Amino acid sequence: MSAERTAPEPLSACDEPLATRYDVALLDLDGVVYVGPDPVPDAPENLRKAAKEGLRLGYITNNASRPAGIVAEHLASFGLDVIAEDVVTSAQAAAKLIASEFPKGSPVLVVGGEGLVVALEEYGLTPVRSSDARPVAVVQGFHPDVNWVMLADGAHAIHEGAKWFATNLDLTIPTAAGKAPGNGTLVQAVRAAVDVDPVVAGKPEPPLLETSIERLEAMRPLMIGDRLDSDIEGANAVGIASLWVATGVNDAYDLARAPKHQRPTYIGAGLGALAEKHAGVTVSGSKHTSAGWTAEVVDNAVTVKGEGAPYDGLRAILSAVWAAVDAPAEPPKPTKTTRGRRPRPKPAPTAESIALDAALHRIGLDK
Repeated sequence: MSAERTAPEPLSACDEPLATRYDVALLDLDGVVYVGPDPVPDAPENLRKAAKEGLRLGYITNNASRPAGIVAEHLASFGLDVIAEDVVTSAQAAAKLIASEFPKGSPVLVVGGEGLVVALEEYGLTPVRSSDARPVAVVQGFHPDVNWVMLADGAHAIHEGAKWFATNLDLTIPTAAGKAPGNGTLVQAVRAAVDVDPVVAGKPEPPLLETSIERLEAMRPLMIGDRLDSDIEGANAVGIASLWVATGVNDAYDLARAPKHQRPTYIGAGLGALAEKHAGVTVSGSKHTSAGWTAEVVDNAVTVKGEGAPYDGLRAILSAVWAAVDAPAEPPKPTKTTRGRRPRPKPAPTAESIALDAALHRIGLDK
């Protein structure tokens, strides 16, 4: 049997807790389960509750700096029941890609840390640290010790014909002190010196999620993440359901401005959303209703009325904004002053042009 690959529509309803609807949670780590060394508040407790409902927990990360076993030990320190096999990293996905193209034992230049070394060895490849070893491939992943010498050596190997792989293109990573440069920033430095683009393994590209679904034997997977441009876009790319949580990089404003390929199936404040039913949205004309809230876009501004849980209100707001942005532009109506001339079309609203502040303040989710 294969996993379900027909992703529900954005803001779909679910009349049972997500923890019982899906069989495997594909959990992003940075900004969802932990930030730096510390757990996201209440995340471990909510995950333990979900596991008791029968949901298998898989931990999926674009961060290639640490081996799966070390990541598992970190998660276990939060009181979670985790083994290395529950963790899938972009380093493993990249190593699988390389192993599918090159024979066992092939030398691969590592521009990164231990996570890449262990993953390459797991797939029967030989990690090397110098372009003098004439590597068949270069694999680049985030590690805080990556320096100019490593980046330059990677560029030299690529110039000599080595195929370039990158674990991910995330420009930033969340840290306890705030956003910091991610692997995508370092990849850009190498790209400035070479004439090719890397093959990318991590989200939003399919390899990491495909590898995760296979390794975790997921039939009804649910991707859970904080980043629209990697976690949610990645889930949509492989046709699986997604849950966006507000504990990391993106916020409600980003959600409202999300293009179609970055819109999630479900939204929630955090991992407590796994224990909840999700109301979905009903639409009547220009009015979008979720539970006790109704929103609509009037004169390029969102109005929202009602009461209830903030994220029910946010569903209504998002539905109204996305409908306004996606609607085809209305043809202009001729008037006395335009007859005989072609009237100018009215500019279609954009996500950035629709005023959100008052509506998000009304539901308690403004900045």
